[in-house]
Amino acid sequence: MASPAPAPDPSIPPADPQAIRACLTPTLAAEFDHEWDIVLDRVKQSQDLTDLHELLAKWRHTAHLELRDPGATYRMLAKAEQIQRSGHNPDAAPVDLQALIQQRSGH
Repeated sequence: MASPAPAPDPSIPPADPQAIRACLTPTLAAEFDHEWDIVLDRVKQSQDLTDLHELLAKWRHTAHLELRDPGATYRMLAKAEQIQRSGHNPDAAPVDLQALIQQRSGH
């Protein structure tokens, strides 16, 4: 019996606030809504849509990450806070860059 094919990687949602929101947890959706309100007010004043496009681009990637790996956004933020607090990454492995360069260059 053949094993089922792996699920395809979900695609990045379109640059549409409703499509992005649909991919987010309630907590992330609330953060998105808060940022959306701030940016809309700024856009109304400036009449420049650049900030709106940047917000949608940022959240499209966050939504895609959450579709692929639910909870990844908060895990990443917690890891970044741990690294900032301690000054080092306990999961980082030391790398001999000179040896790596020589290996890759064929020497």
